[in-house]
Amino acid sequence: MSTGIIFIFIALILILILERTNHFSAKKFVTDTQPYFNFLMEDDYLFLLSVKYGNVTNEDVEKLFGKRVRNGLVTIVIMFFIFLSNLSFVYVLLSIIIGFLVFKMPYTQLKNYYKANLHKINLMLPYYLKSLEILIQHYTVPVAISKSIDTAPEIFKPGLKRLIDKIDAGDSSVQPYMDFANEYPVRDSMRMMRLLYRLGLGSQENKQEQLLMFSRTISALQNKSREQKYQERLDKMEHKTMVMLGGTGGGILLFMLLSMMMMMNF
Repeated sequence: MSTGIIFIFIALILILILERTNHFSAKKFVTDTQPYFNFLMEDDYLFLLSVKYGNVTNEDVEKLFGKRVRNGLVTIVIMFFIFLSNLSFVYVLLSIIIGFLVFKMPYTQLKNYYKANLHKINLMLPYYLKSLEILIQHYTVPVAISKSIDTAPEIFKPGLKRLIDKIDAGDSSVQPYMDFANEYPVRDSMRMMRLLYRLGLGSQENKQEQLLMFSRTISALQNKSREQKYQERLDKMEHKTMVMLGGTGGGILLFMLLSMMMMMNF
């Protein structure tokens, strides 16, 4: 057994003893040190968590981020003890890099999950905008968006709430709409958000004309979405057919080979 592994066992035993005697708390240590690592929190971390888990509170974000910090620090300490017998600047740096990779791993998984769900968001957006169009006929754009939040797909709710919060805070520019489009960078999201902003600026006289243009654009997006769904079904059926034909052909070929081998043996 290497010296590093022995030191790890000794350190674990000491930590357990100190935990049992209430002289040390690993949880409290991570909680106390976490604020020093908050600068490492990614700008889109809250958004990515909301995409995967729905509505998340700041407490949830802090808790999950704290676990990442803890895992990263524990990894650095373990790697430090493993390399203790040959400790040098290179091994210290390597320990920090491995710990940082462990810290980053949950964020990378969230990012990959988001990318995998972009396609789903792309298909859902036209149908949400269609429901929003109905509300805009009776309310102003900000009020319509606010009223649509409860019935909106879960994945859009955090972004819509941030959009309304910025408008309520007095931001009358196009930026809140563009921020929403940047959070959901799918097909035509930028164009649709610009149309919504212009619709909100328009006077009551030309609102119907702008609303008609908005409706036509949404209908075009819905048609694209339906075509995409239809094409995906066709591709899926084609794939299943090819697998079935391949399995059947392979089975027949295997049966013929076995039959020929049996005939040759006789």
